[in-house]
Amino acid sequence: MSEASAEFVVIVRGTDVLVDHSSGTPGLYLCPRNTVLRYGATPIFVDSREGVTWYAAPALPDVTLPTELSFRPVRALFAELPEATLHRVGRAIACVEFEQNHRFCGRCAAATTPDLAAANEPNERVRVCPSCGLTFHPRIPPAVIVLVERDDRLLLARGANFPAGRFSAVAGFVEIGESLEDAARREVQEEVGIRIANLRYFSSQPWPFGHSLMIGFHARYESGELRPDGVEIVEADWFRRDALPQLPPPISIARRLIENFLAQPGVSQ
Repeated sequence: MSEASAEFVVIVRGTDVLVDHSSGTPGLYLCPRNTVLRYGATPIFVDSREGVTWYAAPALPDVTLPTELSFRPVRALFAELPEATLHRVGRAIACVEFEQNHRFCGRCAAATTPDLAAANEPNERVRVCPSCGLTFHPRIPPAVIVLVERDDRLLLARGANFPAGRFSAVAGFVEIGESLEDAARREVQEEVGIRIANLRYFSSQPWPFGHSLMIGFHARYESGELRPDGVEIVEADWFRRDALPQLPPPISIARRLIENFLAQPGVSQ
């Protein structure tokens, strides 16, 4: 770990983080490490760069907060924080969850301990069971997200848990034994009822708010009629580039897929 001139701790409660709203606009509260025990438990290293070392700490269950501090869902801060800070906050949440969820072995129920062999590698997170030897690493499930194009229009769908009016690309987790391409085709057909072709890799994005790795694709419509499944997807439609609905936040790979499409020359109708 490189030397740093400042040390801050993100205080985490589930997927909420401690924010300071004394200025009127909620902002992430960066707790100085030497005062962390007022609000949280022993801090966990997250990363160190640009002269700042970041830690995370689970909130004390009975913590008493001053009036200017409160816990807020991290998604409520998407428009308030720089992207690099949001990713650090996401990592902080994931680090706390990993330590909390793997305190005991899932095979023999013995208490786990940090892996001493990884102690000198601050970015490596491993817990080991001293009884049966089973090791635990953070789980990073892969997910695919697909932006489907048809005659210069985009397929966008509204998930059941989306804010009213917001649409995005179709996404879902990869199942056991699937390739990324198989997962992309299956998710689109299952969720909106159409077949796709000409899958083209776009980019990937670590998404710590769901502890996953998002792999983005562009695709072309092949056949079928839109039929939202009514469970995960409640609405779907084809949108012209000049008549788009409310879109995902700029930090998301979904938005980047859409922006990439919009940057291409349109097709005359």
